[in-house]
Amino acid sequence: MGLIHIDLFTTLDGVAQAPGGPEEDPEGGFAFGGWQAPLMDQEVGDDVDAGMKGMDALLLGRRTYDIFASYWPHQQEGPDGSIAELFNRIPKYVASRGRLDPKWANTTQLGEDTASAIAELRQRHEHTHVIGSMDFVQTLFAGQLFDRLTLWVYPILLGSGKKVFADGVVPTNLRLLGLAHSSQKGAILQHYAREDGVPGVGDMSAG
Repeated sequence: MGLIHIDLFTTLDGVAQAPGGPEEDPEGGFAFGGWQAPLMDQEVGDDVDAGMKGMDALLLGRRTYDIFASYWPHQQEGPDGSIAELFNRIPKYVASRGRLDPKWANTTQLGEDTASAIAELRQRHEHTHVIGSMDFVQTLFAGQLFDRLTLWVYPILLGSGKKVFADGVVPTNLRLLGLAHSSQKGAILQHYAREDGVPGVGDMSAG
């Protein structure tokens, strides 16, 4: 049974909107598009590369898919050529209610039943990664339709913007996989596995 991975860059106050650039997602008048760029360093780049080992499918929301489809097919000769080769080669799946005219090779639109579509992806692929795709990620959180969560948490506070854990989150147990570690510029990498059940409660005052 394959795994569904969610990979996100987030600020310390949980904002994950438009880390890559000003035009990535300006919805809601978001003024900090590209907030990740001043904090990128080689260690984060190495972690990103390591996290892609074994990836054999991409699952994306419509906005992220459109951004990727306009960028990665033209980057195979650039400094990110290895990532471009991977993304261009593997199957891409898009969660979109609108009509999709896929121009990026190996692209398939998901059906309307997300849970059934995810179950099929688990049967078909070992490691399907969801990158960005903040609106779609909320659907995965709400339905507990993921197996791994990777967060790069950056040492800034933005105060507004789309949050990693928005209204769609349901009570969920997570287990930290290995020790978290930080880059020179302070990004903390955390890997989690989703576990069954709901968080327990207790009484700290009990003897």
